[in-house]
Amino acid sequence: MAPPNQLCFVLVIFLSVFSLSSLSTSAIIPKANVSLSIPLSQLVENLCNGKAIQNCRFCLKALSTPEVIAAMDTTQLGTLIMKLGAANAKATLNVYNEKIKKPGSPQSLKALNCCVEAYKYAILSFEMVSSELVEDPQTANYDVAVIGPEIANCEKELINAKVQSPRLLAGNQFIKYYVSMGYEITSTLELENPNEY
Repeated sequence: MAPPNQLCFVLVIFLSVFSLSSLSTSAIIPKANVSLSIPLSQLVENLCNGKAIQNCRFCLKALSTPEVIAAMDTTQLGTLIMKLGAANAKATLNVYNEKIKKPGSPQSLKALNCCVEAYKYAILSFEMVSSELVEDPQTANYDVAVIGPEIANCEKELINAKVQSPRLLAGNQFIKYYVSMGYEITSTLELENPNEY
């Protein structure tokens, strides 16, 4: 029988995965070459065709969940994007934490720890931006934009330490896509309400 600590750990992971199941797991890491079976809202299509969007196909796939399509306005859509970004960051953070447990060089451990801090920051930022969307889209725009340099620094550290992991590279790329989506939606909110801030 497994020690109590392992059972608690397994229970925490199960509950974490279960709590994220209300958000589409395909939105955390969308599969490529999958056709969109749900008609998208005009709000989603406009967002995914925005100037800041780095990957339109990723955006459309990530935002093809019924919850997102049902979003009635830009603020609701922004809140859902931030939740998806935070969920993605949490999933990638878990991969980094698993990678740290494996033996490696001091340089790779330093790089991985740098990335863990970057992802903790990303999670907090996405969560904070959700609450700022209504009150101050300009601050929300800034707060989502500054996630990008943190992830870029993480990537630089991984390259310098010669850490190679397709899962980590994919997670870093996806978080950048969510940052671009967050930046686009907060920019849109600023334009919709120019005199309020």
